[in-house]
Amino acid sequence: MKTLYLIIPFAPLLGAIVAGLFGKAIGRAGAHVVTILGVAISLVCAGLVMQDVLDGNTFNGPVYTWMETDGLKFEIGFLIDRLTAVMMVVVTFVSLMVHIYTIGYMAEDPGYQRFFSYISLFTFSMLMLVMSNNFLQLFFGWEAVGLVSYLLIGFWYTRPTAIYANLKAFLVNRVGDFGFVLGIGLIAAYMGSLDYVTVFADGRELTASSEITTGWPLITTICICLFIGAMGKSAQFPLHVWLPDSMEGPTPISALIHAATMVTAGIFMVARMSPLFELSDTALSFVIIIGSITALFMALIAIVQTDIKRVVAYSTLSQLGYMTAALGASAYSAAIFHLMTHAFFKAVLFLGAGSVIIALHHEQDMRRMGGLRKYMPITYLTVLIGAIANAGLPPFAGFFSKDSIIEAVQLSHIPGAGFAYLALLAGVFIGGFYSFRLVFFAFHGKERFREAAHHDDHHGSHDHHGPAEPHESPWVVTLPLILLAIPAIASGWLIGDMLFGGYFGDAIFIGENHPVLAHMKEEFHGVVPMILHGLMSLPFWLALSGAALAWFLYIARPELPAVIKKKFAVVAMILEEKYGFDRFNDWFFAGGTRAIGQGLWKAGDQTMIDGIAVNGSAKAVGRLAGVVRLLQSGQIYTYAFSMIIGLFVLMTFWLIRS
Repeated sequence: MKTLYLIIPFAPLLGAIVAGLFGKAIGRAGAHVVTILGVAISLVCAGLVMQDVLDGNTFNGPVYTWMETDGLKFEIGFLIDRLTAVMMVVVTFVSLMVHIYTIGYMAEDPGYQRFFSYISLFTFSMLMLVMSNNFLQLFFGWEAVGLVSYLLIGFWYTRPTAIYANLKAFLVNRVGDFGFVLGIGLIAAYMGSLDYVTVFADGRELTASSEITTGWPLITTICICLFIGAMGKSAQFPLHVWLPDSMEGPTPISALIHAATMVTAGIFMVARMSPLFELSDTALSFVIIIGSITALFMALIAIVQTDIKRVVAYSTLSQLGYMTAALGASAYSAAIFHLMTHAFFKAVLFLGAGSVIIALHHEQDMRRMGGLRKYMPITYLTVLIGAIANAGLPPFAGFFSKDSIIEAVQLSHIPGAGFAYLALLAGVFIGGFYSFRLVFFAFHGKERFREAAHHDDHHGSHDHHGPAEPHESPWVVTLPLILLAIPAIASGWLIGDMLFGGYFGDAIFIGENHPVLAHMKEEFHGVVPMILHGLMSLPFWLALSGAALAWFLYIARPELPAVIKKKFAVVAMILEEKYGFDRFNDWFFAGGTRAIGQGLWKAGDQTMIDGIAVNGSAKAVGRLAGVVRLLQSGQIYTYAFSMIIGLFVLMTFWLIRS
């Protein structure tokens, strides 16, 4: 089986190398064939491994030892258990759909081969992350997905906005990664090992120790440092600012990075580290509060966005907040379950948005859409499925995972759980509103795209090539949408096994003092009873109310949103400004760095180096030379006088010494 384990990550890597280095030789068709084949092989192998894991077979061992120093081993190894198996199947399946979709979306792009190389390399990096059995390989995969995401977000590198976005993503993730590497460093220093099993087995010894610098309990310090890494990678408040701007990358990247892979790496990492987090209620409290803040306040921003991709991006931020809140409530299985269902329905929404963008000649503003339902029936149906699942309405996938998270947080006794429960409930109403706002705004109502095309043509815009007559996308775009819509509907029906059937086994550890899932298991009587109970629950009616409000504002009374925005101008401005985080970061960090740089340039470069060290020394030599040249008069008596003075000085010195 070890050979099979190796094939899973290295098949996409081989495809990335071939497409990247030999793209011109093999052509466009060769690039997408070799990368799609690599990911398809990886998916098949991941399916075989999952079946083997379900049969009770697991694996934990090294593949390659890089070096060993003072008893600390740096290895590449695999941990194959049920948690890993779920992640491998989700990553490879969504990646394969994105690869196929890319054939249609990037058909006219000059960087076609390069793009396929990047997304295949990204798949390799994510697989190495989820399959790791030690912190060194985890960190390698962690940084690799960050690096490739930098390349993908800035893929259209001629656009200043894309360059700004990928630089922002890279720098914000470095902030989180600083905490992450500190946590790994503390583990290496105090545990003397980077192997998961060893660290988890000895983790309880850390509870009696305190960190020397901070004085905090060591286990709390380690867990919070690790979670800071997750805050950057999974875009949690206040390190969330990079993800909406990353929409500057091509739409397939939005689906791959921001639905199923990179942004979920932090969620996976905390679930994998459950034996450590279960030892610190303080760390769990920090996690649940950060997650609930992200879930609520990012959902609020989504309701004022007009860019179709940014609506979905802020939805992703909110859903990641739900997953994080579940982690803080010790409902790790619920977090991974929502990670899986979210990967499917959010990929549908992103790819559906991309299909609309293709149809309208790369128009992303929803104010220039409307009435697309009859022109794009397949895209409309799949986006509607994604919106229903995203809103958490039964019997679609999002209902089961989101409802489980809310119930787990309600039952939790972790400090901050009460606030988190209220925030998540409010997020359900807002989620129902912004999900159906997207559907009604883009696919129903007045056909605004014709007016937009006429207006742009009249002003000589180059964004549209003639009238923007919409059309259904080609099969390479619609097929992935259909295949992803199926699990967006049905994957939630696996809740019985994944949450209450002990599916994850020893892969996830939950302490006896955090029994929320055990209490939920007592109340679970099957999928159908859960659906029926859900129809009478508060989250369902909140989500339905949000959807109804969206219908009223954007179908029944489409003139009201402008009136409401005018009356609540201050609130609208705050949300449109995204609470001022971007402005603050530009002023404080970018502006502060610029001011420091200018100060160092003026004081250090101009004054110290140029003024004193370089020009100053030259002027000093010039002045000294001006004095010394007075002695070179060419007159004999001057030289004789100098010799007498010199002799006098030497004799005086000799007499003093004697």
